[in-house]
Amino acid sequence: MSENTIANGTGADAAGLAGERADLLALLAKGRHFLRFTTRDLTDEQAGRRTTASELCLGGLIKHVTSCEKGWTEFIVDGPSAMPDFSAMTEEDFQRRADEFQMQPGDTLAGVLADYEEVARRTDELVASLPDLGATQPLPKAPWFEGDARWSARMVLMHIAGETFQHAGHADIIREALDGAKSMG
Repeated sequence: MSENTIANGTGADAAGLAGERADLLALLAKGRHFLRFTTRDLTDEQAGRRTTASELCLGGLIKHVTSCEKGWTEFIVDGPSAMPDFSAMTEEDFQRRADEFQMQPGDTLAGVLADYEEVARRTDELVASLPDLGATQPLPKAPWFEGDARWSARMVLMHIAGETFQHAGHADIIREALDGAKSMG
């Protein structure tokens, strides 16, 4: 699927995808674009630099969004077994999760962006091929989910888009504090 077709909001691609699926893909593409755009012309060191009181950095935000998108799309296919039992996480589990938000030794901006692009490609393929966007799965165990709640594939994809846009906003603040560059305006 052409990112330009999606980003331009035409609602269809060369393969004839239209309607709700094309709209979901357009929404995801727009959020991804703004998140990636915050890293334009940066070095690895800049992508790992904290510019606010938060532990967040641009590379870490992209790593986190990549991990979340990957986990949630696996949830669409495999259900709650694809996700951790958040109520049983250990200190090491929480540390691995915290490491998602930072550039670690050996991480490069190019590598982080390539991983994100691959996850996005797989998500787009899933959206195009799912038999039913209304199919539901029970949510994984977590203190923030009701015990018997279920989410449809559609809801999961909207959640991924919401996460992406939320973190694109965080990234814009971090980038502006880094060197004054803005995603918009």
